[in-house]
Amino acid sequence: MKVERVHIQHITEEGEADTEDMVTMEFPVTISLNNRELVTLLCSPSDLDYLAVGFLLSEGLLQSKDEIKKITVDGQTGIVQVETRKGKELPHELLHKPLIASGGGRGASLDSIAATLGWAKIESQVVITPHEVFELVNEFQQHSQLFQATRGVHSAALCDTKNILVFNDDLGRHNAIDKIFGECFLKDIPTADRIVLTTGRVPSEQLIKVAKRKIPIMISLTVPTDLGVKLAADFGITLIGSVKGKKMNVYTNRWRVVTK
Repeated sequence: MKVERVHIQHITEEGEADTEDMVTMEFPVTISLNNRELVTLLCSPSDLDYLAVGFLLSEGLLQSKDEIKKITVDGQTGIVQVETRKGKELPHELLHKPLIASGGGRGASLDSIAATLGWAKIESQVVITPHEVFELVNEFQQHSQLFQATRGVHSAALCDTKNILVFNDDLGRHNAIDKIFGECFLKDIPTADRIVLTTGRVPSEQLIKVAKRKIPIMISLTVPTDLGVKLAADFGITLIGSVKGKKMNVYTNRWRVVTK
């Protein structure tokens, strides 16, 4: 686990004591495509190849695994080099190598959101019961040893209605989702007709990542934004949030949640 022990003073009403606590590591990773630096992400220092590929996939810079010639991860310098068999024309907004904070992401521009609204709706007939949602979430919450140790990371998972298929965690909720999609991409794991689970809130850019993978159901332990709800409805995604215990909210496409 990527953690550090730090000295703390633990204070209660009864007094205080010197002790230790574990905190998650924060690591800057620069993603380079064909020797051109694109972005620096503040992330958890694990599965950096999945993170880089997932980021490129989310940005539309990769469409097929066959495009990838080589991936080189340098854990010392924090540079992930992705080389493709043919050159890639980079979007203008990626040419300035922005720094992305660990807690969030670049965010989708209004232009990118408008462009996605022309997509065909996801017509998957996959359904899920409330019991299956609660069981998946219960397993999901116990899955991250890093979260159990630090309470300092977000988690994401690709599931079917019964099982967690791919799991990862990271400081940033965007990074966690990119890691699971990067792994699916590199290992040829299908994402269509699957479910995404996340600990993070669901803004528009998260919905766009999920919609690109043709995923019909997204479940969050927290809440969506207004634009997240609108895009879920537009994309045909069943959006479930605020799952806690035996309660949940269904925001869009209620028909996939079968109660009888």
